[in-house]
Amino acid sequence: MRFGNPFSDFMFSTVPFFIFIVFAIIVMVFVTSFVKGIGQYFRNNSIPEKNIPAKLVAKRTHTWGGHGGTNVHTSYYATFETENGDRLEFSVSSQFYGMHIEGDAGILTHKDIRFIDFEREGF
Repeated sequence: MRFGNPFSDFMFSTVPFFIFIVFAIIVMVFVTSFVKGIGQYFRNNSIPEKNIPAKLVAKRTHTWGGHGGTNVHTSYYATFETENGDRLEFSVSSQFYGMHIEGDAGILTHKDIRFIDFEREGF
């Protein structure tokens, strides 16, 4: 007859199960995010481009990183207001950000949440 330590029997039978559950949850979150991203990509591609008159009403940046010798990263955003008062914010390139000022008016081209182009009037 073998007398084992009940605690060690519990550890070797239950802990691997909980580790597997945590791993499975992490994988499920990753796969769900990936599938949603792919779905959004295909939805954006199936939507026709919209060309609408708009005005650049705001610009902003978001920086992150730069701690402990890591690089600083900057994201650039532009907010447009359409003729009917709707506001749309898009991630834009640093080149676009530097070449446009608040108050520019023109034709905004986008696909849902994807910025395509902005042609200023008078240029």
